[in-house]
Amino acid sequence: MKKICVLTATRAEYGLLKNLIVRLHKEPGFQVNVVVTGMHLDKAFGETYREIEEDGIAIAAKLPVLSVRDGAVGMSETMANALVRFGHFFAKNRQDLLVVLGDRYETLAVCIAAMNEQIPIAHIHGGEVTEGAIDDAIRHSISKMSFLHFTSTEVYRRRVIQLGEHPDRVFCVGALGVENILSQKLPGRAQLEESIQFHLGEKYCLVTFHPTTLDEGAGIGQVEELLQAMAEAPAYRYLITKANADAGGRTINARLEEYAQTHKEDTLLIDSLGMIRYLTAMKYCSMVIGNSSSGILEAPAMGVPTVNIGDRQRGRIQAASIINCGPDRREILEAMRRAETKEFREAMEGQTLPYGDGNTSGRIVSRIREYLSGEGGRQIDLKKKFYDIMDDSGKTVR
Repeated sequence: MKKICVLTATRAEYGLLKNLIVRLHKEPGFQVNVVVTGMHLDKAFGETYREIEEDGIAIAAKLPVLSVRDGAVGMSETMANALVRFGHFFAKNRQDLLVVLGDRYETLAVCIAAMNEQIPIAHIHGGEVTEGAIDDAIRHSISKMSFLHFTSTEVYRRRVIQLGEHPDRVFCVGALGVENILSQKLPGRAQLEESIQFHLGEKYCLVTFHPTTLDEGAGIGQVEELLQAMAEAPAYRYLITKANADAGGRTINARLEEYAQTHKEDTLLIDSLGMIRYLTAMKYCSMVIGNSSSGILEAPAMGVPTVNIGDRQRGRIQAASIINCGPDRREILEAMRRAETKEFREAMEGQTLPYGDGNTSGRIVSRIREYLSGEGGRQIDLKKKFYDIMDDSGKTVR
């Protein structure tokens, strides 16, 4: 049996990984160990590990690492905790492969621990660019520690190769979020309202705003601009999911709680909706507002407009349904107005979706099986060579 460790530290990450975890469990010869850490285990962020248990997925280990501090020091403490605790875990529980997704700072620390134990890493969603967040540097660092790469577009595949990774180990598979949308049967709007105990009214917006980690201290000011815009657009109701545990996340969540308390008639703040409720909320909303990657990857596949605020997602490939605006009340209101116009809705019709056809997890499992079983002569050799990009004459591109 090949032991495959799948790491999850956040509600959003697990939502993306769920289908892949299920498919890995069905694969003969694999022992899948789901290891939970980070925000999943923290009361302040909803203890979302319970959603994993409710889905019937066994948790192999719960390793708490999250610092109680908010800010850069808290992030560093979390990374230190993760490095030590996962170092001990991997030493005692040898794995044949570690599967990670994205660009979380605690994920970087876990990957360092795995690298030290010579455990191969498979990285999902490498090669992407988010110029407004520290995630960018973290993502590329994880790619350099990884052996297998599963990117969401061909452009991102080429970027991973540009980092020196051999093309034979870099695969364009699409986005897991798009697969979720195309494969999940979602409940109706009435069921959603009953589940969250909130009437969403005629029109509502789905809002998520995370810290902007490369703009120190700017996150709370940007949230204030967003909240002012929401207060000046009373035609909508607002369903808000809390920010993540990046530096400044707790401060943002405290302000969101204050706002929700004084706007109970039209605003609901919730720790976590879980994947099914989140996608259901997205399906029926007028627009997605904020700076979450779900507005870039999933919302277009759902045919829902996105008002993308600020620089956090700058650099990602975008569909026509995304409106970018600055973190300014007037710009946000103008973007919301534009998202509802007939002209914009017509422009969205038939838009090109850059993130795949919905068979992402199948492609990932197939490649993992090849490498862990040695199919077609494929094998894992952690002594990687740096792959230089050559021009037509065979010279290294400089």
